[in-house]
Amino acid sequence: MIRLLRSSYVIARRDFAATVLSKAFIFFLLGPLFPLLLGGVFGSIGARVATQTQQPVIAIAFSHAEFERLAAARERLSAAVPENMVVRLSEVVPEGDVDAQAHRLLGRSDKPVRAVVTGTLADPHLIGALRADDPVTGQLTLMLSEAAQPPAAPPSVAISTTRASTASLAKDRALTAQIGQMLLFFLTILLSGMVLSQLIEEKSNKIIEVIAAAVPIDALFIGKLFAMLAASILGIIVWVSAGALLVNLVKQGGVATLAVPAIGWPAFLALSIVYFAMNYLLLGAVFLTIGAQASTVREVQTLSMPVTFAQVLIFGFATTAIGAPNSTEALIAAVFPLSSPMVMLARAAELPDLWPHLAALAWQMLWVALILHWGARLFRRTVLMSGPRARWWRLRRA
Repeated sequence: MIRLLRSSYVIARRDFAATVLSKAFIFFLLGPLFPLLLGGVFGSIGARVATQTQQPVIAIAFSHAEFERLAAARERLSAAVPENMVVRLSEVVPEGDVDAQAHRLLGRSDKPVRAVVTGTLADPHLIGALRADDPVTGQLTLMLSEAAQPPAAPPSVAISTTRASTASLAKDRALTAQIGQMLLFFLTILLSGMVLSQLIEEKSNKIIEVIAAAVPIDALFIGKLFAMLAASILGIIVWVSAGALLVNLVKQGGVATLAVPAIGWPAFLALSIVYFAMNYLLLGAVFLTIGAQASTVREVQTLSMPVTFAQVLIFGFATTAIGAPNSTEALIAAVFPLSSPMVMLARAAELPDLWPHLAALAWQMLWVALILHWGARLFRRTVLMSGPRARWWRLRRA
């Protein structure tokens, strides 16, 4: 056991130094900057497109006085509903042939409108590609009904504000659980892919036999996995420090806070670190076992797509625990080792019990050891062609 730990430390120190002290590690640290920039650009484009599609323009061919009353009704509606979800009104001067005018407005491409309302507040006529059950038709009907009535002062509502209710607290904690899961998934999918190519250099340089003769194969797998975990944690520290500095410079005091997790922020942050390490070790052990069977960089690139797809499926399976941590699906996802860290992190945000986390961590460490041991045996038999043959093979020969 001491030889295994000492050999693992030697391999881990060698790989960690070779990874961190290389020039490629600088580009690795800059890696998250590119998806953030692309996310910001496409997010702004998507928000602008969503605003344009969610806010259809309705042309109103009323008199100016009636249009003002309708616009005032729209303002009262937008005070209760988000502004980007309320239809926009455009005033047009009614002409003699209002039907021909409406069809001209509907056919314009420079200022497209969804529909045209003609007539008066007492007798409106809606022309356009709308159905009776369309949300736009419902909003127009509500605004026309409000504008047709004499304006009245809104009633004064007495409001007693409480700190939180059970429903609002559960919803806020579910949001905290969802954000924690997404961050854990994003960091793991960003960092664990490096493990696939860890044995390519040794196998291509034909020195894997020398290393296997000097240290146990289990130590080789453990050392490489923990070296990549240490390099990943170093990268996370750099990213978190840069993000905290940026937030402090850009929005001092203006950052919205999440709901306090059920177990409290100190325990939740500590479990976040531990569950990231366990999630990385579990997936990394599987990926190291898969990547150890590859002989070239091309084979590793071929394996990257199914591996990424498998990570997405595991993340989708883990999200079933959000909002229902004691459901059957959530319990199955918590027992399944590859999704267990993400499920238990969400559980920490929603339930205050601590003992399930101790049991889950012991269960996950057991599976890390099993996967690494099985991967080392598979590597020894399929790549190094050494070790005892399986029992069924001896029976077959006999």
